[in-house]
Parts: sequence; C-alpha cells; structure tokens
Amino acid sequence: MVNRVVVAAPASGSGKTTVATGLMAALRRAGSRVAPFKVGPDYIDPGYHSLATDRPGRNLDPVMVGEQRIPGLFAHGSKGCDIAVVEGVMGLFDGRVDTAGIGSTAHVAKLINAPVLFVVDARGQSRSLAALLHGFRGYDPTVRLGGVILNQVGSQRHEQVLRSACDEVGLDVLGVLPRDPQFSLPSRHLGLVTAAEHGPEAVAAVDAIAAAVAEHVDLDAVRRLAKSVPDMAVAAWDPQVEAVRDEPVIAVAGGAAFTFGYAEHVEVLKAAGAAVAVLDPLHDEALPDGTAGLVLPGGFPEQHAEALSGNVRLREAVARFARSGAPVHAECGGLLYLAKSIDGHPMCGVLDAEGFMTPRLTLGYRDAVASASSPLHAPGSRVTGHEFHRTQLSTPHSNPPAWHWRGVDSRPVAEGFAVGGVHASYLHTHPAGDPESVARFVRACHPFVAGVADGTVFA
Repeated sequence: MVNRVVVAAPASGSGKTTVATGLMAALRRAGSRVAPFKVGPDYIDPGYHSLATDRPGRNLDPVMVGEQRIPGLFAHGSKGCDIAVVEGVMGLFDGRVDTAGIGSTAHVAKLINAPVLFVVDARGQSRSLAALLHGFRGYDPTVRLGGVILNQVGSQRHEQVLRSACDEVGLDVLGVLPRDPQFSLPSRHLGLVTAAEHGPEAVAAVDAIAAAVAEHVDLDAVRRLAKSVPDMAVAAWDPQVEAVRDEPVIAVAGGAAFTFGYAEHVEVLKAAGAAVAVLDPLHDEALPDGTAGLVLPGGFPEQHAEALSGNVRLREAVARFARSGAPVHAECGGLLYLAKSIDGHPMCGVLDAEGFMTPRLTLGYRDAVASASSPLHAPGSRVTGHEFHRTQLSTPHSNPPAWHWRGVDSRPVAEGFAVGGVHASYLHTHPAGDPESVARFVRACHPFVAGVADGTVFA
C-alpha cells in the first residue's frame, strides 16, 4: 500500500479537520499525489479533502462496511498516489458506543498499519501535555504515535514549554500552528458547512489553511513518517457485481443541497451496468433523458428549502416518476425532499409526511432489518447504517416501514418508507458494505427503460 499517515487527536474540536485538510493541500502543492480519507460516516470533511487534493474524498468505516474491507477500500482509493492522509474521527480511541473501540481512528490505523500524527489543542496546557501524550501512547502500544502537531499555540514561550513536554515522552513535534481564526472552516448545526455550499469561500479557506500548514509544519518530516510503514500487498476493493446489459439511466441528485454521498456509490452503480446522470434539484427543471431510476442522497435540503420548493417543475416530475412505480432510493435529505413539505415549504409530496427542524440531534449507528421488499432489499436483509439529522417527520414510517431495529432499552423501532418503488429512510448506508443492494436497484430499473424512453413517466 501507498505511504500513509493518520491524523488523530485526543478529542473532537482539537483541529483534526484543519490540520488534515491543510496537510493534504500543502503536500499536493508541493508535488505529491495525495489520497484523502476520513474515518467514520462523515460526509462533510471529505468535501474539503476533495478540494484540497482534487480527488474524491473517501471514508473508511469498519462499522458500516466490515473491517475486512478497509484495507482493500484504502488501496482502491489510493491508486495512482504516493501518499495518503487519513483524517480520524472524534478522539483517537472513540468508536461505536458500547464496543471496544470498533470504528475508531485507532482501529482503522491498525487495519491499514499506519502511524498516527497526533494533533493537540494546546490552549490551557503546558507541561501537562507530557502526561496526556504518555497516556495516549501507553493505552494501546500497538497504535504508533509517530509525532505531534501543536495547535492553537499562544506564543514562542508557550511553544518552548510544549516542545519540552513532548521531549519528556520522546515524541517529535512536526508542526506548530499559532492561534489564528483564519485557520478554520465555517460551522453549522451538523458540523461544517459543506464545501459545495461554501463555494469560492471554501476554496479560499482551504488555500489559507494550506499556506499555514506549509509554513508551520515540517512536510518532509511528515513524508518520512508516512514512509516508515511496512510494505503490504493488498488487493484493491472491487464491487464484483453482475452488470445488466441495457445501461439504464440512473439520475443521482447532487449540487449544494444533496452532498451526502459516498464515492463508491456511483462506482458500484456503474459496475452494475448503470449510466449515471447527475441531477441538481436546485436548478434542473427535468429529470435527465431516459431516467429509469432515481437516487436522492442526503445533504442539507432544509437549508435550501425555499429554492427547492420554487423548482416546481422538477418537484412535479419527481412525483410523477415515483408514482409510476419506478425505483427511487432516498436517504435522509432525499427522504425530506420526497415529503409533503420541509418547514412549511412544499416538496414533492410522494410521502404522506411533513418534515420540520427540531433542536434534537439524532445520531448513531443502527443494525437494521429490511421490513419489506423494495428495489434495494429483500425482506429480512440486514445492514448496519448511520443516522445523523436534526429534522423529524410528522409520520415517521409507512406500513410496512423500510426498516426495523432495536432502539434504546431494546425497544423496537420502525423507520422509513417502502412504498411501491420508493425506498426512503433517514438511515445512511455504505454501498461497499452491501454492493448487491445497489446491483438489485439497477436490475429493478430495467422494466422502466422503455417506459421512460417514450416519455410516459416524466414528461
């Protein structure tokens, strides 16, 4: 596998995203071909990684796809590169709740045999940093802490004290970032504002972070650390699904409102024989010609509700398409788009439910069982997915729902809609964990190729 380094931290909010994104961009501008990765189910950080590297940002999530697939997915995403930078999630050892760190940054670092570059927010710390580093390094000696980046350093004197603390425990300082508000990315209720929404300002933010990292981080030392890994012969991930012959056109929503998708999703759709066409519901007024299937991924449609609602022609086209029985796969933001409304703004009206913002964050992995037959799943199919939203629906599911799972205190939960050809749910799934479900979706589009081609579905 390619030279590699994992960017981790003691806790969320330490500056992992800033350092990882800046490091990716700085290395690329210095001539490296950089493969970007993010641990866990995050969709927002990979958008900034893509800006930094001009490559698809990818996720490494053992919970969603199984730990046995992580090395192959890493090799797949690293093809053609000479260094990979993997941004961690939360604190180094924080994984799925009530497990022994499964899905944590440490777990992934071990699966790909990569050293860890440890980012520490140094505000309010001096010599106590030595104790913190000693504890993290000793907690699991099989995770190799290869160096430290000191973030939010207040002065030269502060830097000297922190460097001495690192020397006490024998860890090299590879970079020192001063306190500066420009070294950050804009926040929103679920984390950062997506790169697609932030537009030119996102590019400017990445430029500023890249310049800061190039000035304050020893890039040669980072390269040496990334190179200090054993050779590993790993077969790159391949979806290995049976392809249909008729190449049905599958429209996949994108643009600023629908940014929560995995790069592997489109790759599996294509491997299964689909012709993928990108659709922007903020601007496009019709489905792509020949559309036989529709994918509506997650995102922040609630932030663009007025504009989405104003695109009446597309909303009506999507409603006609869904009511024809053609396959529609909607996750989270896509689910909201199919509802009657979002915070009072009319949407497609495919689902008998109203969407609205709440102050409560719903977050976590779910071990779900498909409740009904759909274009994606046979009844009884099992997946592990992830919820991440502050919206709710007035009617949380159809009868039968899309999913059942065990909630708090093992109480049964019914969630999502399996209505005709529509499978709509708050649950995000990763196609690499179940590529056959994507292939099943493509096969389900086959009967609708001719019907759409003569204009009877979406005209």
